[in-house]
Formats: sequence, C-alpha cells, structure tokens
Amino acid sequence: MNVLHIDDSQEICDLYSDMFTIDNHSIRSVNDGRDGLKLVAKNDYDLILLDMMMPNYSGMDFLRDLKIHKPSELKKVVVVSVLPFNEAQTKELLEFGIHSIEEKPPNLQSLVKMQKNMLFK
Repeated sequence: MNVLHIDDSQEICDLYSDMFTIDNHSIRSVNDGRDGLKLVAKNDYDLILLDMMMPNYSGMDFLRDLKIHKPSELKKVVVVSVLPFNEAQTKELLEFGIHSIEEKPPNLQSLVKMQKNMLFK
C-alpha cells in the first residue's frame, strides 16, 4: 500500500513511518498540507492520512484545494485527529465525502481495512 501522511508533528510522522514500514508498506510523510497537495497531484496514493489541526494551512484547507485540483482523491482520505469533532465539523467533512475519522494514532490493521473498504465504494 502506498500511503501519504500529512501532519505538522514530526513525532507523529515518525510513528506512522515506523508503523507502516514494519509491514512493508510505502509511506511518505510531509509536515505541510501544501506539500501534500503537490505530492497528490504528481503521485498515486492508496491512502491519504490527514491531520486537521495544522498551522497556516489546515486539513480543511487541504480538502478544499484537493476538491478543486484532484477530487477523485477525496475518497482516499482518512482524517486522523486527537480531538473529537463537533456536529458542524463532522457535517463539513461528510460534505467533502470524508467518511473515515480515526483517533490518532490509529492501528495499522484498521487503516488497511478502511483502505480496502474504500476501494469498493
């Protein structure tokens, strides 16, 4: 599985990198959503893990721009967050087509299962 992980925390990026490479998955982590958007435009990912709370360019900013530039990739996004979402935030994510929200850090098995389910939607 080819994964893109976007999170402003280097420690979280390192954790995900360790978690995915143990099972021989390919993961690319970036600390800025703009860099992530550039990578999505150039590469094909099976799964995009997105942190919502990032300075300067939030996860919502990323989703808005992704919807404009490469909307087919929205179905591959899993939002990862340590904070719960309120009803309005959840509704906004649903409007983007995001149905997967995981507590940070999720376990690898749940992400692999989620990615497989996304392929059949």
